[in-house]
Amino acid sequence: MMQGETSETGKIVTFGEVLMRLSPSDNRKLLQANHLDFFFGGTEMNVAASLAHMGVEVEHVTNVSNDIVGEAAVATLRKYGIGISAVKKVNFPLGLYFLEVGSAMRSSQVAYNRLNSSFANIDPQQVDWEKILEKCSLLHWSGISPGVSEGAYETLKAGLERAGQKGVMVTADPAYRSNLWKYGRSSREILSGLIALSTIFIGGVNEINELLETEYTSDEAGFIAASKALLKKFPKITKVFDKVRTSVDASWQKVYGRAWNGNAFLSTSQLEITSVVDRIGTGDAFAAGLLYGLQHFNEQEALNFANAACALKHTHMGDVNLVSVEEIQEVAQGKTDGRIKR
Repeated sequence: MMQGETSETGKIVTFGEVLMRLSPSDNRKLLQANHLDFFFGGTEMNVAASLAHMGVEVEHVTNVSNDIVGEAAVATLRKYGIGISAVKKVNFPLGLYFLEVGSAMRSSQVAYNRLNSSFANIDPQQVDWEKILEKCSLLHWSGISPGVSEGAYETLKAGLERAGQKGVMVTADPAYRSNLWKYGRSSREILSGLIALSTIFIGGVNEINELLETEYTSDEAGFIAASKALLKKFPKITKVFDKVRTSVDASWQKVYGRAWNGNAFLSTSQLEITSVVDRIGTGDAFAAGLLYGLQHFNEQEALNFANAACALKHTHMGDVNLVSVEEIQEVAQGKTDGRIKR
């Protein structure tokens, strides 16, 4: 399928917070800056935007603030081609975060301001999952969303239950953020319940160990053993896809993908990014590439495509991966010289 065409395999629905990112330019620290660049993003929104850019029909479910900031966020969703019929404006502020972009041996640093955000105040009664999931082939969620608030957890749970009733595939990225989960719920208990309602797991050994309270190693044998244990614990899960990162320093990263499809181990070649522009959203780019790939290619090709999408996201600023299907395919097929196209 060429970029700009719409997938005939059914729309993809994403659920999660839209955040405003505020960041000094040119790798400055906040104490050096006198102005900030801003971008709109958020884990699931990043996935949605990348998929829409690749020509997939996608709908995002969220709340935004009922003010000029929320309107700018909605305008950004429209610009990316994301469906906004399930976006509600409410009288709470949009969540935001500050990012200092690291370089070489200096790590990037993030500070969040999302405790009483518009998304944190979402309520299950605000979301008509029956309508949203019409003609939907896949619902995607991450572990960040249920960590924000009780309302976000209950809303997501209702969506996953309805998706299961309708036979919609559910992809779970159980990203764990220790600075969330402040509302009295156990992250392991909640994520386990939601993963039990999902069909594809996008995560690795660390996430599985966190869920199962195990100590599998991160090598190939450990990944396979962990994946088998996950599938045994959660019988609805059929496949595990993992992005593996090696950080030489903040500016030099290496990534490859691996998977367990229930019967066989799959892996990709390693891609090296020696001049990182922006690391934010690279995992989301992997997830979006995988979701697109699973709709259009076989599993090995989908994994190669996801890894290439992840690598390319390191090369431009902002939270969203705005590269074309053709660009991703070139890298997936081994073209990494970066020569000018004329």
